[in-house]
Amino acid sequence: MALSTATLAAIRYGYGLRPGEDFPGDAAGVLAQVAVGVAEKPTFPRDGVAGRLERATRLLSVKAAEAKAAEGGKPNESIRQEMDKEAHEIFRQDAMARLGRAVHSRLGFYERLVSFWANHFAVSVADFLPMGMIAGLHEVQAIRPKLGAKFSALLQAAVLHPALLISVQGDGTTAAAEGSAPTLRNERLARQLLDAYTLGPDAGQTPDDLQATARVLGGVTVDYRALTILFEPRFSPPGPHVVMGKTYRGEEGGNQDHVLLLEDLAVHPKTAAHICRKLVRHFIADEAPEELVSAMTDAWEKSEGDLMRVYQAMLEHPRAWSEPGRKIKAPFEFVASTFRAIELSERSLAGLQRDMEIEADGPVGKAIELAAGVRAEDRRARADRAEALTLGALQRMGQPMWHPPRLEGHGDDAGAWMTPDQMRERISWARMVAGIFAQRIEPNALVVAALGDAVRPETKRLVEHAPSRLQGIGMVLASPEFNRR
Repeated sequence: MALSTATLAAIRYGYGLRPGEDFPGDAAGVLAQVAVGVAEKPTFPRDGVAGRLERATRLLSVKAAEAKAAEGGKPNESIRQEMDKEAHEIFRQDAMARLGRAVHSRLGFYERLVSFWANHFAVSVADFLPMGMIAGLHEVQAIRPKLGAKFSALLQAAVLHPALLISVQGDGTTAAAEGSAPTLRNERLARQLLDAYTLGPDAGQTPDDLQATARVLGGVTVDYRALTILFEPRFSPPGPHVVMGKTYRGEEGGNQDHVLLLEDLAVHPKTAAHICRKLVRHFIADEAPEELVSAMTDAWEKSEGDLMRVYQAMLEHPRAWSEPGRKIKAPFEFVASTFRAIELSERSLAGLQRDMEIEADGPVGKAIELAAGVRAEDRRARADRAEALTLGALQRMGQPMWHPPRLEGHGDDAGAWMTPDQMRERISWARMVAGIFAQRIEPNALVVAALGDAVRPETKRLVEHAPSRLQGIGMVLASPEFNRR
């Protein structure tokens, strides 16, 4: 049986099939999801952007006061622990909401683009305070509203955001000494900008280009009290600074050379080639077909980086609809597509989040214990199970939420996700899912729900003759066609 375009689109350009949900089977229908997604109101953070910023800045003020007290010999470890705990809870709420978007949204292509760009402009929650509170804001403020705009707008929004600058530079972004060398102050950001976010590592940039970029970016910093971006001219010496043949003299637009630099890099031909190749490698094949990359770079150059035109060029190319199964699903995609296939409801996912949020020894947990006779150890078991099904699963499979292994983000090819340890984790998680949901899932029905007309005859036979319901479910989730797209 030939694979239908709707099935291919749902698997390649979305987060997989979901019973009762139709995915568009043509380029126009897939592309239309982007405009709808950009216009949607974000479903996280729970307290809204303004509320989250107020909460984050309040915690940072408390942290600063506690640090000052500690320096004076009066540390308060309980305050520090409470702050870390609150930041972790905020992060968990955002991470679960992010997973919920992938599972329940009908705009699969838009959500996949969010994942692509969030990985391209990766931020890290390695330091929960403040990153645990603002990593989600980077996605909500910089990625989601701009991924259908021109690349220059997305680049500025993503790079000039506190979450990215803190991830790249750490506390050093704001703590440079008066006598520190301004040419080195933002060198790490400069390298990321040239090698990862725009031109690519092999675009011919020289050490002189890197140093000039660091000088132009030298004044870009973070106000930790307000979590906003500032420009401090004293750290960005006047020009001329020459980057890839363009000269920046520090005289235009009132200390706006860093913005001009971003605009110029956004429309550079090397940037077009680098980004288009990454898009093709993400959606279609590890070895990007050159004719497809070329069609997309042509669209980029003609439209000056209009991303909707670039996506359109990709989706309208014949190679975009051929040779399915050439990409391995990343762990986030694997988990999201599983939850879609088994029709995990919004209510059920919210229940898992509540299980994680209830403290075994806290007041909420005590109230539940008194009202329902639920023992503390039972609550802990439920919390552990909820964690293992969701965020813990991503951690074990190698793709923890907003915590990439390097500034360049997670890898996007089979080599990144096909290690023996990672495959063992997938199989183990598939068995756990089967064990928890086996009572309501019929394996033969799951084959249709998860794979549609993409199922291979041998997989169908194996599931039909599985010795148990649990093993049949596990066979579907561990099958090659479910793990590829």
